[in-house]
Amino acid sequence: MMDVPTAKQSQTPCQPWAGQNGWSPASPQGPSCNPLPSFQHLSLSSPSDQRPCYEHLQASDHSCQSDSTTFSYRSTLYADNADQSEHRIIPDAHVSAVASAASQGRNIPPCSLPLMREGMPPCKLQQMPFYSPYSPYQGISSPFQSPCTQQGSLIGPQSPHQKHLPISPPSFGVNRSPQCTPQPAFESPNVESSVGYTHNHASPTSPIQQQPQWTPAAHSKGAINEFVPNAGGQDRNITPQSPNSESRYGLDPELLPSVVKVIAEDRAEWEGKVFVSEPFSRLPPLATTSCIVEDKGNVSPFAIRSASYCVPCDGPTALLSRLPLGALLTPLAKQNAGEKPLPVCNEPECLTGCGGCGASMCPAMGWQDCGQRFYCPFCGKLSEVPWQHYQPTKGVEGVRVDKDKRPELSMGSYEILHSQKGEPAALLLAIDVSASAVRGGHLAFATQQILTLLTSLKREDGDASSDVRVGLMTYDSRIHLYDLSPALSRPHMLVITETDDLQLPVREGLLVSLKDCIDSIDSVLQLIPQFSSECDDSSGVPMELPVKTGLAVLQALTCPGKLLIFHTAPLIEMEHTNSSSGFFGSNKSKSIFQPSEPTISLAKECVSQGCGVHMFVLSQQDVGGAWPGHIPYLTGGALYTYSHLQGELDRERFRTDLKSIVDTDTGYKAELRIFVSKDMRVSGCYGLFIPGPSPSQVPMATLDWRTTLAMELAHSRALDETRGVAIQTVLSYSTQTGDRRTRVHTLTLRCSRHLQDTFRQYQAQTLLTFYCKKVYCAVLERPLQELREELQMEVTEALASYRKHCCSASVSAGQLVLPQYLRALPVYINSLRKSEVLLPGLRSSIHQRLQQRCRVLSMDTCCTSTHFYPLLLPLALSVDSSSSPNPEEALRCCAASLEPRCLYLVHSPLTLLLWVGNQVPTCTLVELFNTSCFSSLPSGETKLPALESPLSISVRSLINTLSSQAPCARKLWLVKQGDTCEETLQRLLVEDKSPNGGASYADFLYHLHVNSVRLVQ
Repeated sequence: MMDVPTAKQSQTPCQPWAGQNGWSPASPQGPSCNPLPSFQHLSLSSPSDQRPCYEHLQASDHSCQSDSTTFSYRSTLYADNADQSEHRIIPDAHVSAVASAASQGRNIPPCSLPLMREGMPPCKLQQMPFYSPYSPYQGISSPFQSPCTQQGSLIGPQSPHQKHLPISPPSFGVNRSPQCTPQPAFESPNVESSVGYTHNHASPTSPIQQQPQWTPAAHSKGAINEFVPNAGGQDRNITPQSPNSESRYGLDPELLPSVVKVIAEDRAEWEGKVFVSEPFSRLPPLATTSCIVEDKGNVSPFAIRSASYCVPCDGPTALLSRLPLGALLTPLAKQNAGEKPLPVCNEPECLTGCGGCGASMCPAMGWQDCGQRFYCPFCGKLSEVPWQHYQPTKGVEGVRVDKDKRPELSMGSYEILHSQKGEPAALLLAIDVSASAVRGGHLAFATQQILTLLTSLKREDGDASSDVRVGLMTYDSRIHLYDLSPALSRPHMLVITETDDLQLPVREGLLVSLKDCIDSIDSVLQLIPQFSSECDDSSGVPMELPVKTGLAVLQALTCPGKLLIFHTAPLIEMEHTNSSSGFFGSNKSKSIFQPSEPTISLAKECVSQGCGVHMFVLSQQDVGGAWPGHIPYLTGGALYTYSHLQGELDRERFRTDLKSIVDTDTGYKAELRIFVSKDMRVSGCYGLFIPGPSPSQVPMATLDWRTTLAMELAHSRALDETRGVAIQTVLSYSTQTGDRRTRVHTLTLRCSRHLQDTFRQYQAQTLLTFYCKKVYCAVLERPLQELREELQMEVTEALASYRKHCCSASVSAGQLVLPQYLRALPVYINSLRKSEVLLPGLRSSIHQRLQQRCRVLSMDTCCTSTHFYPLLLPLALSVDSSSSPNPEEALRCCAASLEPRCLYLVHSPLTLLLWVGNQVPTCTLVELFNTSCFSSLPSGETKLPALESPLSISVRSLINTLSSQAPCARKLWLVKQGDTCEETLQRLLVEDKSPNGGASYADFLYHLHVNSVRLVQ
């Protein structure tokens, strides 16, 4: 019951995996153990020597008593095993043991994770709820029904490089030995993580009775028991914790794997350093780490990032891992500072690729017959080398003598400049001049900003920007085209009233070079705010009207371009309603994400012409199903909404967005082709685009350096372990000036027959981005509840597979086992499951969900990971050190990280929020807000005053740095502690329970753990 609670619970016995995906119930009939402690007995032991120790919950003897449970904390030390190069955990000699059940060989249920403070009671098996169909844990709600009489089974062999890392147990108000300092979880960044959280079951006659008794409160039948402490037994020293951070099962969130720690460790290892990308190279740095990539024959991970850098040799092994095979593709990824520019070679001088499949030349090609032929790994055919490009080979590996002189032979990424040249891209502006637009009073500001932008584009002769062709039109229920020919004394307006069958009256003068028409555009833009519309727009204006007209202009002049639409009038209603109450809980929810057939048809025409649509909705409308963003996002554009541009914050955001669209380097009329090794195939491709004839061919109207797609791979037959796997993307596109180019990226990966090698080469951020794109594309066809359950099922089965096939036999049932680089995967997946798209909030409109889906789908890996786990930066710490965001200073995204005396900045690609505690010192308020009163601070959208204090300068510099990394302009939201708008912050604290009903990180990890162990058993 992690998303939406239901009234009926625990009325029928649950066998979670019965009848699902071929799984059978793991628990035979018989009495069941209580997997959770009742805190009636608690034994903590500490070592007597002075050696540093790690407190560790270790599996030991158990008892099958459901009414009384004892926790025995053990202190463990690491000892090196020289024979196996393995770190094992050695229990301290002074640890107390309860051996009553150990002699019977009983096995405990897989349920023990780190406990929270004493005030957070767990629940018993008999009290576990039966999850409703709206719960994300339907079908796995009772994972603790393992029989107590079942024999424990040993788990598969362990890697010699694996460590079992202890985690610090919580404080229960009991004095500990001063020399036993608790250590944080997952301390070593270079080993796989296997953390043990176990408990002992003691008999009811256990002599340990020193801890407070907990008794269940009265409750209605079927509800979860609530435990309250006896008044005399309460520990008054326990610090209360935020209700949103509490775990229903007694877990301490602070002891769970931390995303900020994982990111900080990777930054410490790679920040500012050089990563050499060679064929079959190792795991690259995370996407959130800024480093220099040196191309030595393998593509940069910022262009192609593989889900796993070690591919299983055969399909059954890949299916056994339960994790996807694929890659994230960012074809136009820009070079980082300090990297060499992408090499460019002319088409006649470049070596021709494979004549069989069409793959481009790359270092993965194998040379034979002294360089006369080459072997293509993508189709397995041999191709002859033209005599003009022949060069002999040398050495036993058969490397061409001119390898270092040719980028196509030595580089993982290069570009081919073709000899033919097309039409340069145009910039077409469409402005709504309907009655509502004129009444809104914002046309004067909008036209002024457009003129300022065009004036800035007018450079000196010889600059490519001066050659951009510009067109202008206005519309209400009719179309007004403008002839901007420099030969005319003034521009001419051409009115088209028959919009059903659109025919252009003229072609010349509709698109003119900016340097020749800037004066004509200036005169028209000054007149637009004075228009008096003769048409009534109360019935709405179809959004397709300016798109069809702009597309017709580009088609008539056979050129690609960007179409910028500035719209104000109401949009025509479609079949959907504005109310979403109960809508997202049904199977009909997928229909709101689906664009209509006319929309798809018009978007396809834009793609074939290379027309990218960017739409500015200046009226902040939210009209039912008439969402205007389908065509913009399907053509590589975007949708931007404002509130009539009345406030300064909206105007600044409009100015920034407009400039960003025009300044961003863009590829037009693009086609992406994907090639993989002949023993594999592309089984799916996910992103914001209209599907092509096959998953390996993706047509796009426009794309930029942030455009990222996800592709999924599947085995056709077993792979050759010596050859590895090759992935190549070939992007053909036109530049702003009309040059036709082809950008080639090639990635080579290792193969292995060992499943453990595959698990070691996964990264959590990559999997999150892959799952996000796949699931967000699937909402077009499948119910949201089904997608949430399937997502959880896949991760659970993956952890079970890793536990069964990649861990040593010494791992107990209560130890949480995660691959080294997937420590952050559970919190990422939980954040994805309870996002606004998959678990809609009560206060989110349909338009907001559609907007968020498309925005997130277009993000790259770095932005996606930050979106699902925002940066929580304490300003008091970052002010004195640096103005740039430092992940080492970031805190966990939970309410427990917030202190009333501090200020915090929460950064995600779509939101920027400043939280102010109610106990912030007055001097801080004066330095940052120029006020000494907390109650006088404005809540909501705000802009910090430009003060000369060091605090103000540093915070504003930090905000500017973060804003430059965001894909779109954002407003700064000020949230005061205890204010009604604090729900906005709660949605960003992804480790806590979501206001929409999503589970906390601790509870979600608990369910992943117990269900994965149950699958193994």
